[in-house]
Amino acid sequence: MEYKEIKQLMKDMGDSKLSSLDIEFPDGVKISMTKTVESGLSVVTAEKQIATTVEIPTKQETQKDDIKTITSPMVGTFYASSTPNNPPYVKQGDKIHKGQVVCIVEAMKLMNEIESEFDGEIVEVCVKDGDIVEYGMPLFKIK
Repeated sequence: MEYKEIKQLMKDMGDSKLSSLDIEFPDGVKISMTKTVESGLSVVTAEKQIATTVEIPTKQETQKDDIKTITSPMVGTFYASSTPNNPPYVKQGDKIHKGQVVCIVEAMKLMNEIESEFDGEIVEVCVKDGDIVEYGMPLFKIK
């Protein structure tokens, strides 16, 4: 793979909503990219065992450092409450504690309770009830 193609792939990854991507080419070259808010994009090629970090500006980097994000640990369907008739686990403005259930992500007919990794206040609910979420997709912003 040529440098120009790798550079374009990194740009496309930065512009997409994907949080990770793994590619293995027939010639044995492997590319693994992971996008995180703090560190940008990492590209590792197994053939040369070189790791490069590229900073990608995101909206979240320009926000205050005290904003934390709860992300989806899996691909599935987001549910704000345990049943359609129940109120949501949390809503904007709610104070939450580490370990508190904030939502459910249904994956392969299993209901997975998602717990907060932080203490704080919900400043934004990033998805709507019933939305499909991807691995690493922001669910809540906490301050």
